[in-house]
Amino acid sequence: MNRLISIFGGNANPALTEEICKYVGLSRGKARVSRFSDGEIFVEIGENVRGVNCFIVQSTCSPPNDNLMELLIMIDALKRASAGAIVAIVPYFGYARQDRKVKPRTPITAKLVADLLSAAGATRVLSVDLHAGQIQGFFDIPFDHLYATPILREAFAREGLGGEDTVVVSPDAGGTERARAYSKFLNCSLAIIDKRREAANVSQVHHLIGDVEGKRAILIDDMIDTAGTLCNAAKAVMEHGAKEVFAGTTHGVLSGPAIDRINESVLSRVWVTDTVPQQDKPTRCPKLDVLSAGALLGEAIKRIHHGDSISSLFD
Repeated sequence: MNRLISIFGGNANPALTEEICKYVGLSRGKARVSRFSDGEIFVEIGENVRGVNCFIVQSTCSPPNDNLMELLIMIDALKRASAGAIVAIVPYFGYARQDRKVKPRTPITAKLVADLLSAAGATRVLSVDLHAGQIQGFFDIPFDHLYATPILREAFAREGLGGEDTVVVSPDAGGTERARAYSKFLNCSLAIIDKRREAANVSQVHHLIGDVEGKRAILIDDMIDTAGTLCNAAKAVMEHGAKEVFAGTTHGVLSGPAIDRINESVLSRVWVTDTVPQQDKPTRCPKLDVLSAGALLGEAIKRIHHGDSISSLFD
């Protein structure tokens, strides 16, 4: 089997790559990723990959440009080494928030990133909880879209969340479909916050639609960046009579003042996965609980390699 499949990883999230390799039962593929003195990235594949199905694990998280370029160069190196298939495993897809023109003369950078991955030589891309599902349509190669739902559901069950005394809350109208799916799984009610964004990373709560009084609320979102939206939403939910408020999200970007905001917020607990490396953040934020996506991604890799169904993971 080792001659048929190899799993490589860039520098974005080596711990997650190791978790995936452990689940699949393989050693990490040999690849040296280094930099010249001027900052240029250099990649050298250290094993024979001719005809081998190669998987590259690399989130395009902070610093996004370095991690994206690293991924593109690794893909090119494998292509020129005659790899059989090159699957880019991008747990966190950076630039996903630039999925449409929000103003005149602005880019659609998510499409540009899709084109770059295809041009570099990727034959398939896999990601988790895209900020906008339609990004899948930006690719002319197969795209597998995973959801962190099974991981977060287990965490909610351990906390005893679900049923009539629980309400799932979407922090904005755009996340309603995602929140509705969780409310169905947890057999509980749904509420929606009407959020207005004044500028990038600045939002304000205007209305709360639904009943949260006397209930334990779970805020569901695809990512937490500066945590402004999340903490404002948590405050609004508590002001409307909720007993307790939690948050579950796939990508813990947690940039800028995010950690301080969560520490000072009314949130009881915040669950994120390790699609973005968390390093010392759980130590700095006792409310933060990091869940591993290694088994989910490892199972997806096994199914892609063997030609099995990915969608059945979520049945």
